[in-house]
Formats: sequence, C-alpha cells, structure tokens
Amino acid sequence: MQYKSSILTWLRSDGRHFQIIAQISFLLYGVLLLGWDADWRNYLAIFSGVLLCQALAIRFAGYPIDSMKSAAITGLGLSLLMKANDPWLYLFAAMMAIGMKFISKVNGKHLWNPANFGIVMAALLSGDAWISPGQWGSSAVIVFIVGTAGLAVLSNIKRLETGVAFLLTFASLDYARTVLYLGWENDVYLLKLSSGSLWLFSFFMITDPMSTPNNRKLRIVWAIAVGCISFYLASFKFVNGAPFWTLFFLTPLTPLLDSISKNQLSFSWKRSSTQPSTNH
Repeated sequence: MQYKSSILTWLRSDGRHFQIIAQISFLLYGVLLLGWDADWRNYLAIFSGVLLCQALAIRFAGYPIDSMKSAAITGLGLSLLMKANDPWLYLFAAMMAIGMKFISKVNGKHLWNPANFGIVMAALLSGDAWISPGQWGSSAVIVFIVGTAGLAVLSNIKRLETGVAFLLTFASLDYARTVLYLGWENDVYLLKLSSGSLWLFSFFMITDPMSTPNNRKLRIVWAIAVGCISFYLASFKFVNGAPFWTLFFLTPLTPLLDSISKNQLSFSWKRSSTQPSTNH
C-alpha cells in the first residue's frame, strides 16, 4: 500500500507525469494494436530534436532540468499526430516546436502550443507533412481511452473546462448540421466524432496551460471560438485537421485576453510551487 501511495503521490506532484504516461500508452496502442507504420528513424528524429533543443536551453538559458518533461510531451505529441514523408521533416518540426518556446514568449507564456506549432510549420513550409486524423481509425475503444485519460490529466492541471467547451461546441454544431439539417443517421455523426486525433486535441493540446488564457471565463469563450471556427473549416471548407489550424491562428490572442483579465496568476505544473512556472 505504501508503494502504491508513493507512486500516486509522484504522479500528482507534477501534471506532466500522468500526461507522459498516457501519451506513451497511446503511442504503444497505435504501434502494437493499430498497426501503424512505425519507422524508428522518425521517432529518433523527433526525440533527438526536442531533447537536444531543450538541453541547450537548460545549458545556456538557465531552464530547470525537469523542463525535459515538457520536451518529452512535445515529442510524444508530434509522434501521435504528425505524419511526413521524410525523417528530416520530423526533426524540423521538433526543433521548430522547442525553439518557438524560447523565442516567442509574452509574460512567460508561449504564443503557440509547441507541438501544434511544429506540425503546422512543417506542413506549411514543406507540403510533405500533414495532420493525420485517420491513423487512429474510429474505434470506440480509443475514444474511451483518450477521453478518460484526458479527463484525469486535465483534472490535475485545472484546464478541464477548456477541452470540454471546445468539444461540446464542435460536437453540437456538427450534430445540428449532420443529423438535424442534412438528415443523416446518428451513426454517421458518431463516426465523425470518434477520431482519436480529435480527442487528443481536445484533452492534450487545446488545454496547454502555457498557451491558453489565465482567466477561466475567457478561456471558455476562447475555446468556444476555436470550436466554431473549426466546425466551419471542417464542414464547409473541408480543411483536414481544422482544429489544429484554428488553434494555430487563435492562440496568439492569448496575451491580449490575459491583458484584459483580472487573473494574472501564472500556471505552475508542480503542485507545491508558488512561483511562476518557466519549466515548460
């Protein structure tokens, strides 16, 4: 019992611990059970890029050693959501993701979610990288796994309402169009919402505490806006990975929202920390 209690205490001591374990589980699920084409060179490129860039920041910019946890989260996010035709593009995305964190900060927060920035920049600049929602299939099992783990993670880092607000907005608008307006079967609607990448986005990307507004009410409004625009782009412009593109263009509004908010408290991953967090 004492051993189990120690593990639980360790998990709860830092919101990144459970997130890393959950993402590793998703990656293993994809490789071992979904039969992903897992080229080891791609994963080597990703983790070499994120860990090397983070190590340089630790060495020359004074970032704490445990910021490596955040780099690992970014690397896992790229591994789970990005597809490309060349290992060098994975390395490029990884370096862009980590590099962005140290050159585009406002009041200690990122202008973009690192993994989101790396994926979008690789897609924009190369044309040979893309967001891959289809690799997860539509299994209800993966939705349950991602959703449950996501809820557990976000309950620990106090950003649960952000993912829920986005998902409810996107799902409600899609239901109104797919079922009520077009008259399609509920099975079609559920199939559209059972993408693993949508759930990963909802519970692991849009909820990034270092790139979302500090104020809870403004954060909910912001998440609803992401949901509305994502629905429009996906349904009427047929944009692949619409939520990821929407997040990329709306996240830079976070400093503006923080500036008009009375809540100026900085987020800290560690429960015991009382100082503004710089370790992401």
